[in-house]
Amino acid sequence: MPKAREDPSASWIREGLPREERAWESGGRDSLGKECRDRQALAAALRQGLGRAPWEWPKRPVFFVTDPHADAEAFVASLVAAGAVRKTGPRDADFQLTAEGRQGQVVIGGDCLDKGPSNLRLLRAIRRLMDRGARVHNLAGNHDIRLKLGLLVLDRPRDPRTEHFFVRMGPKITPLLKELRDYYLPAKGGLKGIPSERDAKRRLYPSKHWFEEFPEIARWVMPEPTVEKETRRLREKLDQFAESCDRAGLSMREVYATVLICRRMFLEPDGEFAWFFGEMKLARREGSFLFVHAGLDDRIAAQIEEQHVSGINRNFREAVGRDPFEFYYGPLANTLRTKYREVDMPLTHHGVERIHRLGIHAVVHGHASRSRGQRLMLRHGLLHLEGDVTLDRNTRRKEGLDGYGAGAAIIRPEGRILGISTDHPSIKRFDPHAFLRRNPPP
Repeated sequence: MPKAREDPSASWIREGLPREERAWESGGRDSLGKECRDRQALAAALRQGLGRAPWEWPKRPVFFVTDPHADAEAFVASLVAAGAVRKTGPRDADFQLTAEGRQGQVVIGGDCLDKGPSNLRLLRAIRRLMDRGARVHNLAGNHDIRLKLGLLVLDRPRDPRTEHFFVRMGPKITPLLKELRDYYLPAKGGLKGIPSERDAKRRLYPSKHWFEEFPEIARWVMPEPTVEKETRRLREKLDQFAESCDRAGLSMREVYATVLICRRMFLEPDGEFAWFFGEMKLARREGSFLFVHAGLDDRIAAQIEEQHVSGINRNFREAVGRDPFEFYYGPLANTLRTKYREVDMPLTHHGVERIHRLGIHAVVHGHASRSRGQRLMLRHGLLHLEGDVTLDRNTRRKEGLDGYGAGAAIIRPEGRILGISTDHPSIKRFDPHAFLRRNPPP
């Protein structure tokens, strides 16, 4: 067991981290999806992948922390749980890398923004981790990308395909705007040069003709039910956004002023958080493991086979800036939001075959919130590790969970996967080769 999990620094984080390791499959429904609970089915899927290529384990430990959702304490506690850092004091910045943390790498699985108590504190904690010398790889999440797209389109000529992107974020963007208002907007003179309430709203909201224009354009690239769902959701978001701004005490002039601040901080080269989007990637591969925010579909599997992970990361960077509409409603963005529902672009055995041909045996992702630690799933014979263990305290409160959460998935070079969470009594351990020895072919 890594020493960091017994380190006295744990006194600076909430109690409840497990210490005892147990075989992953002993966790039952808390640890395995329905198909994985059939051990012969799981063993057959693992053998199918091995028929294409042997497992390749990363040369360095990989600490996967995902969906921190603006909760800096939960994020740092998750790094402590993983053994990557030790706490040295009560503040967000009071931590140091462990020997494991200096040797390994941290993959943040996306959705750093929204929901939690402070977006700014979380982003600064990540920056401090990078400044401490950690190898950090920040993946795009749907919440993160919606902010970038919303900021980008406000600086461009109106386009009915995209002019709704800012308000489409709905009430989830309000906490960030309030933070920026409280931190950076002076009480006196802060709205100098900002347009009137009516004009500020006009610049932020889609035009009154959007509900007629968008469906006509979108039907060329989206199924009719999806178009109808999008327009229906926007009507809801418009009301929710206005209500959330009222509750936060934000006028439309203040919203517009904080949007300008937000653009400077995130999109301008010298902005404090320019690194956040500048270094963001869609996917990362380490050995036999593919890390994304949400999941795959057949089209992305084909792109990875043809262009490799570096190719889809390049496509991602170019597509976001070139055509936000095509990006957001196309296959690249499906990796940010799929939950493998019928409405999502499908992953079939054809896509899985492509992924197996590349020697990828497991997809590690967030986005699908779990309340009892990480879970292993099979999707058409491809192993998935669901790593979103509900970290931020606001989401946890709604789900009846106490305080903030802490958790990480660890991919070890010696051939083990560990799942640690405050909401499961033991550290889950999965060794594919040992599992196959225990479950030989019938």
